[in-house]
Amino acid sequence: MATKAKSTKKAPSKAGKAEMLKYYRDMLLIRRFEEKAGQLYGMGKIAGFCHLYIGQEAVVTGMQACLKEGDQIITGYRDHGHMLACDMDPRGVMAELTGRIGGLSKGKGGSMHMFSKEKNFYGGHGIVGAQVPIGTGLAFANKYRGLDNVAVAYFGDGAANQGQVYEAFNMASLWDLPVVYVIENNMYAMGTSVARHASETELYKRGISFEIEGEEVDGMDVLAVRAAGEKAVKYARSGKGPYILEMKTYRYRGHSMSDPAKYRKREEVDDIRSHHDPIEGLKAQLLELGHASEDELKNIDKEIKGIVKEAADFSLESPEPDPSELWTDVLKDVEVA
Repeated sequence: MATKAKSTKKAPSKAGKAEMLKYYRDMLLIRRFEEKAGQLYGMGKIAGFCHLYIGQEAVVTGMQACLKEGDQIITGYRDHGHMLACDMDPRGVMAELTGRIGGLSKGKGGSMHMFSKEKNFYGGHGIVGAQVPIGTGLAFANKYRGLDNVAVAYFGDGAANQGQVYEAFNMASLWDLPVVYVIENNMYAMGTSVARHASETELYKRGISFEIEGEEVDGMDVLAVRAAGEKAVKYARSGKGPYILEMKTYRYRGHSMSDPAKYRKREEVDDIRSHHDPIEGLKAQLLELGHASEDELKNIDKEIKGIVKEAADFSLESPEPDPSELWTDVLKDVEVA
């Protein structure tokens, strides 16, 4: 009998002062970093594709708070926020965006292809939906090796229609793999609304035919994300199998820096910014609870801006990779005995 998906847009969550301030700081770092990345792109310092995470900060911040050492993360090409949430060096992330040797992939991967074995971050993948079967493979490896780790695979509402996603769902359910699938539903995929590209718009239900539990979460509320994430991660880690979380979120910029986003009205974006912004929402709670003053929060913002400026300066001062780097980190033919 198929499991029942459920909608829990508002999940209760208790968090102390230190936790809330950390989430505020982490989301603000992602926001300021992405704003600077957009600025550098406009100046011609970043080339190629560049997909910003502005507006979606609560999703990865809340989920990262649920994980432990050894758990793995994998995502698509909108990946800068995920890297920062994994505590990857902002200087290395920005230098990769500018194609410099100081980048986390030595300037050879750019915006969409960054990795960190140390932080268990498995990319940044440019092929739509490709990270889902790979993330499922990470979960398979955890179970095969007897490890108490969970893999988290992020993908968007557009990728949710990819066939490889459902092949991965099927295998994960068959083998009770410890994986949490996080659908970052920002409502527009590349530029088409969910109502126009999906026959089933409640994406958390996509696992029903595979007997995978799923629920909908307010992805603009970091505490709601954390509450749902804790439940899903615990479920997967306990050996019960995969879990789907549909994060209802919103990106403020276009799909990429080259997208003018004319498919939606400015009033819609302004309304989300004014009434549902994840950072401003948490800020209001911090002030209301007396966990921080306006001056204290301004000082955090000042500190974050300093970190981002340092990352930008480093990314422009770091030299370009030597042409000889073309021959490094390349899988070569191996003779099999």
